[in-house]
Amino acid sequence: MCCSVGFARSLGLALLPLALCCILANLLLLFPMGEITYIQQDRLAKYIWYFGGLGGGGLLMLVPVVVFITLGKCSCCWNESLMMCGSVLAAVVGLVGSGYCFVISGLALLQGPQCFTAQGWTYRFANQGGRYLLEPESWSACLQPVHIVEWNVTLLCVLLGLAVLEFIICLLQLGNGLVNAVCRPCCYKQEYSLNA
Repeated sequence: MCCSVGFARSLGLALLPLALCCILANLLLLFPMGEITYIQQDRLAKYIWYFGGLGGGGLLMLVPVVVFITLGKCSCCWNESLMMCGSVLAAVVGLVGSGYCFVISGLALLQGPQCFTAQGWTYRFANQGGRYLLEPESWSACLQPVHIVEWNVTLLCVLLGLAVLEFIICLLQLGNGLVNAVCRPCCYKQEYSLNA
């Protein structure tokens, strides 16, 4: 059991920097090029306000981080099984958080940024289905904020990658926790029956 607890702790330690990076990336999306004027004028893309990185990939991910890192050793096998069941529930919370981060970041990437163009403030790339990502020459149509397309594409791709890594780590702990929560009591029963 200590191997599975150690494995869960290492997964928690791996999740912590990913969650912090999600929070940071989402905060950077709120302040394009480090300026606060666009947030004050409500000129950010709609999906930025859904806080996929801050809420889903960041704060919600701190639940499994804390649970995985603080898993302790118990002397009773049923306590160990309950502990692993708790880690399974935390892994499910992590899967939901990373999934939310992935979906919101993907939708924001497909919609594109809100920017000032020759037609005024608009979602210049909203009806293109993401084709603008393959046409960097069209990005110059956004006049303000300067380089907003590059800013959003970079940070949203970072969030997508972090969400995938978080999902994989939580999926690993889900499997680890389920195997140990279900199989561990059976193993103890077999040990006791063999020793009797």
